Amino acid sequence: MKKAQFIPLDFQELPVDEMRQCATDFYAQMKRRRSVRDFSDRSVPRDIIETCLLAAGTAPNGANLQPWHFVAVSDPTIKRQIRLAAEAEEREFYARRASEEWLEALAPLGTDADKPFLETAPWLIAIFAPSYGIGQSGAKIKHYYVQESVGIATGILITALHQAGLATLTHTPSPMHFLNEILERPGNERPFLLLVVGYPAENAHVPTISKNPLSQIATFR
Repeated sequence: MKKAQFIPLDFQELPVDEMRQCATDFYAQMKRRRSVRDFSDRSVPRDIIETCLLAAGTAPNGANLQPWHFVAVSDPTIKRQIRLAAEAEEREFYARRASEEWLEALAPLGTDADKPFLETAPWLIAIFAPSYGIGQSGAKIKHYYVQESVGIATGILITALHQAGLATLTHTPSPMHFLNEILERPGNERPFLLLVVGYPAENAHVPTISKNPLSQIATFR
C-alpha cells in the first residue's frame, strides 16, 4: 500500500465583503445560463474546449481515480452518425417509451425527436463513465462513486463553457450505447451524457421557465 503524501494547500482567503460580491456576481452570471437548442455553425477554437475539459478534470472524485472520459467531436461525418443514431432512439422514446406523464412534463419545452443541433453545433462532447479502469499490467482497477464523480465533473464542464461565453445543451437519448460504437469506446465506459456546445443562433429562443426560490431548494438548520 502506498504511503500518503501531502503538499501545502493553495488557498486564497478573501475578505467577507469580497466573498459576498464574488458569490453575487457568480450567481448573476449563472442565472443567464440556459439550455439552447438553436445553435450557430460558427467554429469554436479547439484550445477553448481543451481548457474547459481540463477544468472538468479538476472535479472531486472517488479515491482520485478520475472515472471519466470525454470525447470531443467536431468531425461533420461523426456528428452526422451521432445525429442519426440519436434521432432513431428519440423517435422510439416519443412514440413508445415515454409515458403520457413524461410527455406532458416535456411539452412546455417544445422538444421532439428531431435533433438538428447535433450537426449544426461545432462541438459535441460525449461524456463516458468507466465502471473500472485498466492498469499498465492489464488488471482491472475498481472505480468508486462513478456516477457522483462524473456528475460533478459534468457540472464543472458546463459552468466552464458558460464562463467562456458558449452555450450548451445536455442531451440524453436513451439508450446511448450507440456512442460506444460510433466513438470506439470500450464496453466498461457507460455513456453518461452528450453535451452540445457552441454559439447560440442569432434568432435563438428559449422556453419561458422559472427556477425555484431558495426557500424551496434549501433548508438551514
